[in-house]
Amino acid sequence: MKKNILVLMVFAFALKSYSQTPANSFVVQPYQDTRVITTGVPFLLIAPDARAAAMGDMGVATSPDAFSQQWNPAKYVFSTAKSGVGVSYTPYLSKLVNDIFLGNVTYFNRINEQSAFAASFKYFSLGDIEFVEDENSIPLIQSPNELTLDLSYTLRLSDQFGMAVAMRYLRSDLKLNLGDNDATAASTFGVDITGYYQGEEEAYNDFNGRWRGGFAIQNLGPKFKYDEGGQENFQPTTLRLGGGFDFIFDQYNKLGVTAEFAKLLVPTPPVLGDRIEYTESGETPGYQADEDITVATENNYIIDGQDNNVDFVSGIFQSFGDAPGGFKEELQEFTYAVGLEYLYQESFAFRTGYFNEHETKGARKFFALGAGFKYNVLNIDLSYLFSASKVQSPLESTLRFSLTFNLGEGEYTEY
Repeated sequence: MKKNILVLMVFAFALKSYSQTPANSFVVQPYQDTRVITTGVPFLLIAPDARAAAMGDMGVATSPDAFSQQWNPAKYVFSTAKSGVGVSYTPYLSKLVNDIFLGNVTYFNRINEQSAFAASFKYFSLGDIEFVEDENSIPLIQSPNELTLDLSYTLRLSDQFGMAVAMRYLRSDLKLNLGDNDATAASTFGVDITGYYQGEEEAYNDFNGRWRGGFAIQNLGPKFKYDEGGQENFQPTTLRLGGGFDFIFDQYNKLGVTAEFAKLLVPTPPVLGDRIEYTESGETPGYQADEDITVATENNYIIDGQDNNVDFVSGIFQSFGDAPGGFKEELQEFTYAVGLEYLYQESFAFRTGYFNEHETKGARKFFALGAGFKYNVLNIDLSYLFSASKVQSPLESTLRFSLTFNLGEGEYTEY
């Protein structure tokens, strides 16, 4: 009993002494931050072809086509055509301007039954920007743009599975040449690693069917700067996982159902704020009791989360567990898309899809419709987007076009 009383007395004395001792305190004032993940060269995330756009911006697990280079080049070894050329055009911000667009040209060739290669060129134009000093000066016109040049090689590892590696050169010429600044374009490189599975056609009760699946890790590459004194930017390194099933009702009618999930493998921005250190002390000469005395202030203090100033390799691993909101926020960083494609006699296609991104991570939500027509070796694909978000999409009410020329159609079988 005496021992317990002694412990209580010591605790009370310590508490009283602590309350009388002038102690430093910390106040954190958070900034308003929705923690949207941003990267450099975001045009790489725009669906470049009309077929993928019509199905909700997906392509990692859909059936092979000429534009597989942009989503999953491993699909090329399952193409029934010997080679093909794809050309696409996507207007951007078409409600505001008419000279911003994304263009793409892709060529692929099956070397043999086991391998294929492809090359593509993607060009993003931000239109013409006119600078005028005064009403008497000659206008200076600048045309900022970004581009990529891709090469891929695909190897078939089994009858149902193939993998591919793609190398990418990226050039971003966004700096304006005003005569007194360094207008050198930024450049870097990236790598894609992809895989694709296409099962054999199986007979079910009322139809035949075939499973499809794919994965892609895209834009693996170092951080880069737009200018010498600027900040380093992550590339939009992205993980894509998808799966689908083809309902083959007869030789004329087929319905493909596909779902895809994607996540940026880029660190989540931490919650930042001002860290203020102060003391409440009446013992400081010239100050009254209980008056706050600011000792130091630290800006951009990390309140919650992890520092995202890391290299791109560390950033990939960090991206799976650095969200300040924990596992719930990590799940919010996944986007998903669901798409349908109906084919009649392999000559007419109708497509629709839905894409969803969480409100706190960008709020992109939209429905898409599209159609495709095939005549001989020529395919024509169209798509149209309807925004379903409070944040209007820059591709709202945009009609996208793609042309495909498949050469040597039927030269290869699926297996």
